[in-house]
Amino acid sequence: MLLISFIITMSASTITSSVDRKQSTVTLYAEVLRDKPPCFGAYRRDTNQTTRGNCTDKRITWASRPDENPALQVDPVAITHDGIYTCQIVTNDGNFYHEYHLQVLVPPEVTLVQTEKGTAVCKAAAGKPAAQISWTPEGDCVTEQDPYWGDGTVTVQSTCRWGGRHVLNVSCSVSHLAGNKSLSIELDKGVRTLGFPGSDLLIILCVKFSLLLVILVFVGFIHFQRTNDCRSRK
Repeated sequence: MLLISFIITMSASTITSSVDRKQSTVTLYAEVLRDKPPCFGAYRRDTNQTTRGNCTDKRITWASRPDENPALQVDPVAITHDGIYTCQIVTNDGNFYHEYHLQVLVPPEVTLVQTEKGTAVCKAAAGKPAAQISWTPEGDCVTEQDPYWGDGTVTVQSTCRWGGRHVLNVSCSVSHLAGNKSLSIELDKGVRTLGFPGSDLLIILCVKFSLLLVILVFVGFIHFQRTNDCRSRK
């Protein structure tokens, strides 16, 4: 689910076009990662020596020979590699500094189900950053966010109902920086929640009117029979 690798190019040409990489004497890098103390590493051209300083994560290494291309490679990338990476090039013309902000993206696991109550639940689980959920057709929806185990991922859940309408198919669309996804579901016999659809109300009114008409006809028939009996007796 994570990025496989990431290369942070920290060459002199990246920092400033006025720096000749061959004139650089020391390349320093620093890492300030989430929930970890800063660590530092360096390469000296004059002695061709590299040092990791207090950096213990072996997944962060030089991408190639530092004298040819002083770039860092993070492989494989983990959520814990979120943070700020800085580079300082020391040359005869002065020191040059650049900062990189690395954000690790985690695409969420997306599911869409129907509950026994007739509502639909769309969940984007363990994504980083939090995903956004939208519905087609729009309904009466409640969206909640739940941070997951403090690792920076977030689960977003949206529960939706369609009161006053007869809905057969719904779709939820999940928007995320790592990619978008859309799921659809056919609801069992449609969804009727929080009220009756207009067609059902019309049927109910017709049934009630028919019953009332039958009652009126029956009462009128009895009245007519009684009237005839009275006339016959006279």
